[in-house]
Amino acid sequence: MRVAIVNLSRIVSGDLNAPFVAGSSILLEGGRIAAIGDLPPGSIADVDVTVDAAGTIAIPGLIDSHVHITFGDYTPRQRVVGYLESYLHGGTTTAITASEVHVPGRPKDPAGVKALALAAAACFRDYRPGGMRVHAGSVILEPGLTGADLRELREAGIWLAKAGFGAFATPYDYAPLMREARACGMVTTMHTGGSSIPGSSGIWAEHVLASDPTVSFHVNGGPVAMPEEGFARLVGESSVAMQICTAGNLRTALLTARLLEEAGQPERLLIATDTPTGSGIMPLGMFYTISHLASLGGMAPERAIAAATGNNARVYGLNAGILAEGRDADVVLIDACAGGSKDDALSAISNGDVPAVSAVFTAGVPRFVGRSRNTPAGMREVRVAGCRLPMDFSGSAH
Repeated sequence: MRVAIVNLSRIVSGDLNAPFVAGSSILLEGGRIAAIGDLPPGSIADVDVTVDAAGTIAIPGLIDSHVHITFGDYTPRQRVVGYLESYLHGGTTTAITASEVHVPGRPKDPAGVKALALAAAACFRDYRPGGMRVHAGSVILEPGLTGADLRELREAGIWLAKAGFGAFATPYDYAPLMREARACGMVTTMHTGGSSIPGSSGIWAEHVLASDPTVSFHVNGGPVAMPEEGFARLVGESSVAMQICTAGNLRTALLTARLLEEAGQPERLLIATDTPTGSGIMPLGMFYTISHLASLGGMAPERAIAAATGNNARVYGLNAGILAEGRDADVVLIDACAGGSKDDALSAISNGDVPAVSAVFTAGVPRFVGRSRNTPAGMREVRVAGCRLPMDFSGSAH
């Protein structure tokens, strides 16, 4: 499928180093961005679908790097079906598992732990709820697992390992397995903050430093933040990516962003939601945290968007998250909400508003065009201006 998005007012790249792309059009083809910028009319004359962006703003699809996947589009924690598709209507086009810890009766023996990760990954290998790409299957580190087990899993396609819910005597005991996981090419993640479920323990900065994970999960608390002095230690004594989550402590989220900015290391800041959990379902959670950083933390909105897109993509090694030729064709059109005090999406975000999601494209396919079911309508009318396919991409069809 060839899809042209035209009449954009701005293109936010998701790249901290070059946050805007000049031009007003994006060409999607074969699941990738084929061209972006000021495109000559001849280059988009024979597309299958033309979407008139009507002066809205294009951003990369949001990457939620902390979603508690189970199996299918279902969460037993809140007994909700279809939540991932609903998140897509909040602009999230990629979800990364924070481990399948909420599976009822979760196994804790080595064989069961490995089976759970493999089954979860297989469940989403070809399943894209609402068009969302889901990276599932994170091995939960438990006593009894060995380096050989982790290498076996890596060879089978498991590339995520999680510390924080295992039955170790102290959080320091995760360190040997975390080093083994990193050595075999896994992205390692570690719960940070107070205990979030019965039977788990609080994990503070000294524990994170000992394990040296790729990502300090919900460093601002999931939902309870670690002691205050730990934030400066993680910034100054490590290169760990520091993930802030909507379902955590807002004050320490802003503190984390400020400390990383002052250290000249904003690329280490990641945005996620840490849902579904006891905090519930948050289809607009990513945009809430983006707006918090911009309106309360004084961050430029395009840089906050990068923390939710390109920064996550770099840390997790994904081809999504940045609008550039050859990247995954995951694009979201945003606008100021009708009736608000601002007239464009970036100004609205800086004002503390959640933007209207006016269209979402994943893998180069329009998933809906016109209006999200989870946001107010935008000020501008995004529409399908031309379509050669027997399909209806309008928001009303979803």
